[in-house]
Amino acid sequence: MIFKNLLRRKGRTILTALGIAIGVAAIVGLGALANGLAAGYDSFLTGSKADLILSQPDAFDVSMSTVDESISQELEDMSEVLAVSGMLEGMVQAEQIPLFFVFGYPEDSFILGRFNIIEGAGLDSREVINARGKPMLLGSGSAEALNKKVGDTLRIQDRVFRIVGIYETGATLEDNGAVLPLRDAQELLGRLRQVSIVYIQLKDPGLQDRVQSRVERRWSDLSLSTTDDFADKQMMGDIMKAFVWVIAGLAIVIGGVGMMNAQLMAVVERTREIGVLRSVGWKRGRILRMILGESIIVGLIGGIFGIALGWFMISYFEDFAGFFGASKSSVTPEIIQQALLTVVVLGFVGGAYPAWRASRMPPIEALRYEGGTSGSKARRLPIGGMAVQSLWQRSARTLLTLGVIAITVGGIIALEAAVSGMMDTFAGMSADSEIMVRQAGVADTEYSALDERVGDKIAAFPEVAHVSGMAFSGTVLPDSGAVFIMLGYAPNEYAIRQFNIVEGERISTNRQIMLGSMMAEAMNLSVGDSLELSSRRFKVVGIYESGVTWQEMGGVSTLRDAQNFMGRPHKVGMMMVKVHDPQQAEAVVAKINTQIPDAHASLSGEFAQEMPDMANANAMLGSISFLAIFVGGVGVLNTMLMAVMERTREIGVFRALGWRRWRILRLIITEALILGLLGGLIGIGLAFVFFNAFNAIPIYNGMLSARWELDIFLRAIAVALGLGLLGGIYPAFRATRLQPVEALRYE
Repeated sequence: MIFKNLLRRKGRTILTALGIAIGVAAIVGLGALANGLAAGYDSFLTGSKADLILSQPDAFDVSMSTVDESISQELEDMSEVLAVSGMLEGMVQAEQIPLFFVFGYPEDSFILGRFNIIEGAGLDSREVINARGKPMLLGSGSAEALNKKVGDTLRIQDRVFRIVGIYETGATLEDNGAVLPLRDAQELLGRLRQVSIVYIQLKDPGLQDRVQSRVERRWSDLSLSTTDDFADKQMMGDIMKAFVWVIAGLAIVIGGVGMMNAQLMAVVERTREIGVLRSVGWKRGRILRMILGESIIVGLIGGIFGIALGWFMISYFEDFAGFFGASKSSVTPEIIQQALLTVVVLGFVGGAYPAWRASRMPPIEALRYEGGTSGSKARRLPIGGMAVQSLWQRSARTLLTLGVIAITVGGIIALEAAVSGMMDTFAGMSADSEIMVRQAGVADTEYSALDERVGDKIAAFPEVAHVSGMAFSGTVLPDSGAVFIMLGYAPNEYAIRQFNIVEGERISTNRQIMLGSMMAEAMNLSVGDSLELSSRRFKVVGIYESGVTWQEMGGVSTLRDAQNFMGRPHKVGMMMVKVHDPQQAEAVVAKINTQIPDAHASLSGEFAQEMPDMANANAMLGSISFLAIFVGGVGVLNTMLMAVMERTREIGVFRALGWRRWRILRLIITEALILGLLGGLIGIGLAFVFFNAFNAIPIYNGMLSARWELDIFLRAIAVALGLGLLGGIYPAFRATRLQPVEALRYE
């Protein structure tokens, strides 16, 4: 009977399953991206045939770890060591690709043995060494996506590389990247004489403890670990998975509310049928199992379809997804199991209340049901027209529909406010300067590495009053796992004045640090205490407030200390430029961009909008908004369609009394718009709840800030009204097509 009931109501079944499928597709697609990224990291870390990895302790990511390249030679001279190889990893902008992984290795590295050259030659071949130009090995996935072959060139940022070989490793992340000679990679990433990690191969694995002891004595500020242990410490996979569940959770909740709504409407629609079943002896438990079973089956149908849809999306966008390590093989049995478990729970939760309500129906009252009315005395509001009264009299349907709209709108504007807050955060870093400068062509601002001599060139411009450099990086606090933001400023430059000292004093020399008030409170530190970061000890000399949340979740050291901490001597991430006459700022921006090709300058108010980080965030926000609106629209459509079916006889009476089709259309559309407006207002309130809940996730640790503006709220109302209209058009049209005689016969 369960399957017959679902097949009798194909439209309701399809719409409900579709809403669930979109959420499941989000789990599968985004989960595959997270798995691909994690698998890629595991591959180049654990598949290297190395025994140990030397790195900067507590680095947030491999790309942010820094080790002096000269250490490799000292390690190689140890009697216990068989081979040593440095590796530099980073993300850059390449042709048609905003985020492209590059890996730098010495030409004689033993690690290169795992790169299977399927076309062309390796970096250590004689013809490549003697040839002109900058050589590159391109992964097979990248070669296919970019339509490149051996002999072609590839532009990365402002440099051109010649493809000398195509390789495969079996790891999607690496196969969708490129391998460069270490010297070229260091020049490209602005990290001369630096590597991310050092691979160590031992003559005998039993010598590990001896090597560990020697390394700890010689380089106490570095961390030596096995490849497996080092891979487990990488946080990128955890961050991606947290993001996956936030986005997929939004889609699932919207779909779940839609399922509950549809099942509740199905119970109302089948009131007389349930009364007949109860009158012929069906127990309440049997009714409950039937409705609950239908809900779970619909969830499973949506889950299976969503898994297929997610797999198709990964397949269709594999060229793009592959650059993050994702492929069809990333859709693992674990992801499928999570998706199916989610829809089963969703089906149970979504069907629990409708099933309970159906089981509680008295047989006699159910048999009296005439279709379109509950049989009870109508409840009326003292104000409001027919549309308002209709929504009020069907409060359960109204509340659930409001829930779908509110969750959709709340999720979208919470993310939009967070992105706007990120822009404000970067704008607030300008320290009253008119111009901000970063490295040109970087894929992400965290990889910006400007030579301090660029600042000297800018300072020589007659229009410029001051130039201040700033270095920034992140590290993981080993005890709590929280992220600590390290900022570096020269103590005597004007930019450091933006930090309001509430206790102690500003830094004046190296090995001193000012802590943000939030971080000082979280770590229970005060002026005079010591703080150890990545085996470096700093004395806390001041506590500051800046009004920027993520700045207060870290500390400020001298520029030299921050550069040494990051392993980027004489490099800064950004520069703040103060001009004598603010009216000349725009002309100075053009002058910098024309005369200094390595730098990209913007007016302080436009800097955040031009950052590649913001471009990627806005693209992500657009995709999430489309997903949420689509799922929410399906939910509202389902609800309004069920409402029209529920009121078939009522509509027949109106038509018999002479109502024109346009009047029926206007009634249904008005109800949908009222739902949209109310749902939007509730969604604005939910947005604050969502943002605070997301910000409370330990991995983000309160680092996000939001900008709540009138235009965000107006767009929220517009989206809500659009959802109502989108969900109401077809049901309204269907209502106008009902023939009065047929509608009056509806049971």
